[in-house]
Amino acid sequence: MVTSLRNRLVRRHVLKGLSGLSAGLLLPRLSGPRQALATSAGAAVTAFPPDVTTQPPRQWGPEAPPSYAPDPDVMVIDRSFRDLISGHATIHRVWNGGVWLEGPAWSAEGRYLLFSDTVTSQQYRYLWETGEVTLFRPESYHSNGNTFDYQGRQISCEHFLRRVVRWEHDGSVHVVADHFESKPLSSPNDVIAHPDGSIWFTDPGYGDSLAEGHADAAGGEANPDGRIRWRVGEELIGAIGGMHRQPDHTFRVDPSGRIDVVLTQDQLPNPNGLCFSPDFSHLYVISSGRQNGAGGHDGDLAVHEFDLHRQELPLSNPRLFTNMRFEGVQMIPDGLRADIYGNLWCGVSGPLGLCGVFIFNPEGHLIGRIRLPHGVSNLTFGGPKRDWLFMCAGGALYSLQVNTQGAGPA
Repeated sequence: MVTSLRNRLVRRHVLKGLSGLSAGLLLPRLSGPRQALATSAGAAVTAFPPDVTTQPPRQWGPEAPPSYAPDPDVMVIDRSFRDLISGHATIHRVWNGGVWLEGPAWSAEGRYLLFSDTVTSQQYRYLWETGEVTLFRPESYHSNGNTFDYQGRQISCEHFLRRVVRWEHDGSVHVVADHFESKPLSSPNDVIAHPDGSIWFTDPGYGDSLAEGHADAAGGEANPDGRIRWRVGEELIGAIGGMHRQPDHTFRVDPSGRIDVVLTQDQLPNPNGLCFSPDFSHLYVISSGRQNGAGGHDGDLAVHEFDLHRQELPLSNPRLFTNMRFEGVQMIPDGLRADIYGNLWCGVSGPLGLCGVFIFNPEGHLIGRIRLPHGVSNLTFGGPKRDWLFMCAGGALYSLQVNTQGAGPA
């Protein structure tokens, strides 16, 4: 009885201390008396972890009360960001039925948002007219990144079969790439389309795992001791992708079908999200860290920029766009997209209260943030006017109307 009363008093004291924090601050690491409090009553503090996204903690979903406007989780760092957001717009959680969502892409012809659940190996679509989310492909071969080209055809990266495919208008599927120099790909991750008909994609080893694809054969980087039964699951679809992880590359597939390496593993290890500038004069690529259990190489968790000359490879003038450090914390970038003004909107993971979306101007300066209760894997602009930002965060899909437009295929 005494212990129960003591725990209730400790919890009340902790919550009272938290109530005075500003909604815009990240909780500091406990020290001094707070550290002693956490040590002496660890069970109570652990059972009720603070939510630092907003204070009081924000509620999500159809039953949640309306959010304040302007939204406290859309944060202006530089005055220029105010021109990119709508003061009346608030963040909405559109859907919360996934496990790990990736690859949002807007279909202009279909007026829907396509996205993948890499873990359940399914694709979904959000219907603009009704707001309903429906199952689109019950088996997507653990697809990750998606895009639509300038003819409105869906292009997807499939981890399980370790390939990039394009769905034609008649419903047939065309394999864009599954090999390079007679060796299979590793696990194509993110993909973008160029108006010249070329397709650009990154090929790290993130999909060489049980959760999002299949491991390597015995001896491969993702299965060095051979304990993982890497062929389990093949019987469900009658096929399986490559057997061994290859070096990290960023590729360009010419309209003729020729595949070229635009960035090698030495130039940019662990390539992840990528996008073009609005005028296609620059390419931005994220170098991510090593995924647990997947082997591979360590990237620098930064966004890199390259000059892109029409009909000319390799890329030139490599430089750091941003190191993705914020308030002394190394954030983890994943996917990114550009708006029509050349600003980059980048999905990031990190401590609760910092994760969400970071927005950079073309010079690489952070001008704004969108806070979400989970790290954002990828994002895109959609809606009939391309003025809605859709964000995949864990198993949930979020949306926010903005005062700009995406620079992708219209």
